Amino acid sequence: MENANGLGRHLAQWLIARGESVVDVPAAATSRVRELSRGGRRKNDQIDAAAAATVAYLQGEGRDLAPEDHTTALALLDERRVNLAQARVRTVNQLHALLRDLLPGGAPTQLSADLAAKLLRSVRPAGDIETVRKDIAWDLVAEIRKLDKQLTDNAARMQSLVEASSSTLMDTPGIGPVMAARLIG
Repeated sequence: MENANGLGRHLAQWLIARGESVVDVPAAATSRVRELSRGGRRKNDQIDAAAAATVAYLQGEGRDLAPEDHTTALALLDERRVNLAQARVRTVNQLHALLRDLLPGGAPTQLSADLAAKLLRSVRPAGDIETVRKDIAWDLVAEIRKLDKQLTDNAARMQSLVEASSSTLMDTPGIGPVMAARLIG
């Protein structure tokens, strides 16, 4: 398969998971075969398949692919963690903007869901607009709590997979489960 670690990764891993052996063939090598074949530089599935097979079999430029392992799982968890953290920052920023309009002086910069809830309980809306702001702020507090829980669960899952991998990275001072997962993944 040409480009089995790029665009073809999903199909390659799907085939491997079903017991097929997959050989990754460099795109540059198949390009040379296509150029020298009767098809010239044309590209279609039949020509591509023949070029990949020729390169893998005759020229030995193919590389056997291994199934995905724990490193893939850790990379997925790390990517998810980054997305959750970014979503949390956006949500806290939205909450800050609302609290700035609801409270004199706004809210402190280090804002937790519990602190925001405490501040919101003290707000007495003066009209419909402030009532809507307060309602939205409560929704954002709930979102922050949910995101905090997801981040905690994500870190626990990372730690579990890092420990299962028998890695000694967490024995290094300053490297916890999240950093170890990021390095392994």
